Amino acid sequence: MNVREIEALFEENLHELGKRADSLNRGIATFSINKHINYTNVCVSKCPICAYYRTEGYVMSVDEVVDSALSAVSLGAKELHIVGSHNPEIGVEYFEEIFRRIKERAGNGVVIKALTATEVSYYARKEGMSVREFLSRLRDAGLDMMPGGGAEILVERVRKRISPHKADSREWLRVMEIAHSLGIRSNATMLFGHVESYRDRAVHLYRIWRLQEKTGGFLSFIPLVFHPENTSFSHLSKASPQDVLKTIAVSRIVLSNFRGIKAYWVMLGEKLAQVALNYGANDVDGTVMGERIAHSAGAKTPLEMAKERLVELLRGAGKTPAERDAYFNVLEVYE
Repeated sequence: MNVREIEALFEENLHELGKRADSLNRGIATFSINKHINYTNVCVSKCPICAYYRTEGYVMSVDEVVDSALSAVSLGAKELHIVGSHNPEIGVEYFEEIFRRIKERAGNGVVIKALTATEVSYYARKEGMSVREFLSRLRDAGLDMMPGGGAEILVERVRKRISPHKADSREWLRVMEIAHSLGIRSNATMLFGHVESYRDRAVHLYRIWRLQEKTGGFLSFIPLVFHPENTSFSHLSKASPQDVLKTIAVSRIVLSNFRGIKAYWVMLGEKLAQVALNYGANDVDGTVMGERIAHSAGAKTPLEMAKERLVELLRGAGKTPAERDAYFNVLEVYE
């Protein structure tokens, strides 16, 4: 599909789009047992769209990150989602030590999914290293995957308003392409419901689809609804449930080369995430355990969700619940 065709999908009837998107999924909907660790909130980029950053904030020590990770692993976590911000006091050795120590203690049974493309770009530049060298060192220390954050909207006109000092669209895509070439799989995101247009969303989806056609390195796509509270855009209203469902449906239709389309319950809330499972989403992320970024922007959802509750949530949507690993391989089906 081209950009114009993708844009036209946003003008179609919501329920017809939902039926079409849902038909592309199997009856199974998945979740993972995962832990979120936000290692710092000190950030020099100071994006207007972000409620999480602080000029003077916190930095977790290596011991604190490792202890948090191992505690989660002892509770059954199979995936560690480690992200933060652009902190000038942190370098490559910090991440290497964290990843190495986690792998030494937890083994390869736990997947380390860490650092967004914008974090990688920032820290590589700060360390005077190429992105390839930086990622190679982290991979050798134990990095398995990358999350999809920092993509926001891959349109420069929009990025200049919402994240002017962060890696641009071309750089985000370049970092992901390099990661995929090194065997580091990743997710991709789109932050929507702020100052972007349907056309901007269409351009974003097209660019993500095109890179996936080239590398095959993406696993899942997460449409993230913008929470304006505590940001420079607090005057904006949150996207309507109809807009959220339409965006998820269009994402499923366009990104047929992605295994997963997530209804991220942390940002959507349980009820809307459940409805989204019939509008193209086939995953709700996971137990999460300890997410801070969305909650800084006013998310009212719990800080984590028990496995049993996730199973109930998926069943309530008329889907067959299944636990998956970080690579979207099904581990257990709950008939």
